[in-house]
Amino acid sequence: MIINKIFHREQHRTDRIGWLRAAVLGANDGILSTASLIVGVAAAHAARGSILVTGVAGLVAGAMSMAAGEYVSVSSQADTERAALSRERKDLAQDAEKELKELTSIYAERGLDARLAKQVAEQLSAHDALAAHASEELGISVHSKARPVQAALASAVTFSVGAALPLVIVMVAPQTRLIPIVFGAALVFLAGLGTLSAITGGAPIARATVRVTFWGALAMGLTALVGTLVGTTA
Repeated sequence: MIINKIFHREQHRTDRIGWLRAAVLGANDGILSTASLIVGVAAAHAARGSILVTGVAGLVAGAMSMAAGEYVSVSSQADTERAALSRERKDLAQDAEKELKELTSIYAERGLDARLAKQVAEQLSAHDALAAHASEELGISVHSKARPVQAALASAVTFSVGAALPLVIVMVAPQTRLIPIVFGAALVFLAGLGTLSAITGGAPIARATVRVTFWGALAMGLTALVGTLVGTTA
């Protein structure tokens, strides 16, 4: 019983893959795109009001764009999965024996002896043939199944939350030090996001944190450079 509980607790992390990917992507984009907009506009010597308007517009547009993009993308994946499952269901109805042999060969290739591979294939097929073939042949399981609405909502909400953080900094930071404060705060937010996503997904913390902060610093630095150039020529 204890072993089963441990096994299930470890396996449940795979349930998070779909929404975690969308949530991390949304929050990362929210922080980075909004902070980059703020830094770029501030580097062009804009007033605080203009910077806030730009940031809020970026938040709304970005959240809607993320939601729409995730929904369309994951819906396409879901359509592909449904089509593949439909073909597999048809194959099982037309020639169950052939499909059983295919499943048996898959387990044999993974190292089971011929007799055991056949027994496993027969028992899984008797329980739920379509689920067995979907998992082994198509790589589709309940844990990785595409969920468009879930992905869209996760992206929109986390983008909005991420984008709101740099906007709060703009409202409280002194105008003369706005750029370095927003830049530094955004890197802290990104590092925290990298750490949180790594912990949630069971991935190495240092690698995720360094990766997200490096690309964040690069994006904001380039945007600030563009803003400075535009500001000097305007």
